[in-house]
Amino acid sequence: MLNQKKRVSLFSATILVIANMIGTGVFTTLGFQLAGVHFPFSAIMLWVVGAIVAFCGALSYGELGAMMPRSGGEYAYLTKIYHPAIGFLSGSVSILVGFGAPIALAAMALGRYSGVAFPGVDEALVAVVAIVVLTMVHLVDVRFGCHFQNVFTVGKILLIAAFIVAGFSMPYPQEIGLPKSLGAIGSIFNPEFAVGLVYVSFAYSGWNSSAYIAGEIPRPERNLPISLFLGTLFVSVCYVLLNLVFLFTVPAGELAGKIEVGYLSAKAIFGEGGVRLMTLLICLALISTISSMIMVGPRVASAMGEDITALGFLAERNKRGVPVRAILIQSSVAIILALTSAFNFVLTYVGFTLTLFSCMAVLGVFILRLREPHLKRPFKTWGYPAVPALYLAVNSWMLCYLVIQRPLPSAFCLVTVASLLVLYKWLTKWQSQSTLLQEEK
Repeated sequence: MLNQKKRVSLFSATILVIANMIGTGVFTTLGFQLAGVHFPFSAIMLWVVGAIVAFCGALSYGELGAMMPRSGGEYAYLTKIYHPAIGFLSGSVSILVGFGAPIALAAMALGRYSGVAFPGVDEALVAVVAIVVLTMVHLVDVRFGCHFQNVFTVGKILLIAAFIVAGFSMPYPQEIGLPKSLGAIGSIFNPEFAVGLVYVSFAYSGWNSSAYIAGEIPRPERNLPISLFLGTLFVSVCYVLLNLVFLFTVPAGELAGKIEVGYLSAKAIFGEGGVRLMTLLICLALISTISSMIMVGPRVASAMGEDITALGFLAERNKRGVPVRAILIQSSVAIILALTSAFNFVLTYVGFTLTLFSCMAVLGVFILRLREPHLKRPFKTWGYPAVPALYLAVNSWMLCYLVIQRPLPSAFCLVTVASLLVLYKWLTKWQSQSTLLQEEK
């Protein structure tokens, strides 16, 4: 009989990847990119490069997840590959930043779009209410949360398909075309392009989401790589087409520096009469993203609670398999960030931290191949070693320029990591002392 913990089907796992990926980033980051790279061609190339990098990451995680089919994502991988301290840092960052901050960002974007569609609405209140209601949904039952997630994500996919078709049907699109000068081509290699990749990497983040619930997927050695592959491929195609629509429908100069690029594009396509309805549908898409991250993130905290005695309360689940305390803590962090943080600062901070630990995980593919060559690998990364090497090269280039161009969020990330390392040492010391006391008794 199927283990009761295996509650997430291949379809639901794939839908979860799509739901995590398609959210705040694609509707909000193009304006920031255009403010730096200026050329529409360069902006589209950002999304193409981002797609390639995300796909390389998904293939690399497919190998790791098939070898270590335990919920927790990077926490599980880095603990085994490097050291429990590194796993703890990754897991803690996932709780505080990897999911808490993106949930806050999606809720902030939801509030912003709600305010545009319905002037006078309290945007902060909308953000907080969305987090609270969706938290309650996922506290009910794992299967119920999956069904809720599937319905909203399928609706989101239909929304995006309709938006793309309508956008390409515009009678007088803006000209993008191929670059007409060496300056447009050269912009791909400048620092602003590298920083723009941070926004794109945030938009593509979520390609690894099914790895966080591997322990709840039947036959994870097979279904986990498939869900990563299909979800990432589908979203990559959608992202490139969506950004083409944005640039076809609104002049690049009007989008530069703006957050609500989806709203501006919808206004150009549907006019004043249809823009409110379209904005409402975008809000529903963002709800799907918030829901998926509320579902996935607590599995990291739960896995940490299984390994660290002091955090054992995070591992406790109710009779229906829901890690209640982990969900409540994560949602509380998200609410605090939504009420106190600046959108652009949080976006850069999240991009830096997520990329840093995902690079360490992908590097682990090389380390395990060298250190444990005879270890059973149900799935092997296609194109090894070029695929993981490309992922590491592009992201390392991006991180270097990010430290130079955006030092404050980068420094804040390093301070966070250092603080968590101190916390880990204190927890392990406390755990050792507790063990000694129990042995003396």
